[in-house]
Amino acid sequence: MTEENQPPTVRVFIALAPPDEAKDELARALAPAYEAYPRLRWNRIEDWHITLAFLGQLPATTAPQLVDPLAALARTRRALRLSLRGGGHFDERVLWSGIEGEVDELHRLTADVREVVGQCGVVFEDRVFRPHLTLARARRDDVSSVREAAEGLAGFVGRPWLTARLHLVASNVGRGPGPIRYRDIAAWDFDGGR
Repeated sequence: MTEENQPPTVRVFIALAPPDEAKDELARALAPAYEAYPRLRWNRIEDWHITLAFLGQLPATTAPQLVDPLAALARTRRALRLSLRGGGHFDERVLWSGIEGEVDELHRLTADVREVVGQCGVVFEDRVFRPHLTLARARRDDVSSVREAAEGLAGFVGRPWLTARLHLVASNVGRGPGPIRYRDIAAWDFDGGR
């Protein structure tokens, strides 16, 4: 994208992404729900992530200012062992899979990420962190699909995996029709355990 085509703002968040094997395992468990609830707005599997800090719409010039401080943080942290487990929903509108494993360390990482963002002068809504992986959203006229799909995931237990990288992500929400698309602005390996 050329500089003159660059939008004045970008929607930004900081996240972890499960490895492809973990996402594929969950996608197989979701196969009956994909078939049973085609009207849910399913997130693209390649975009599944665990949001640590949602920063919202920022001036396009702000996101690059986060790169060096977040890279420095990632260099000091080790990979965490996590897994995906079960399913649930927020207000019968958002379907998610839960996160297990080193959740206390995940909370500490989240707090550190948010502290770095604040030190960079970025103002954002500091929501309570509830570790999850968003899978789908219900349409306004659908009051049962998310709840039923969550019940179908109740017995799902994914294999453990290691977090590989910290991601600074931009999304195109509100930039035209079609699904939300995500792209890494930057991503860094966790080097603290080496």
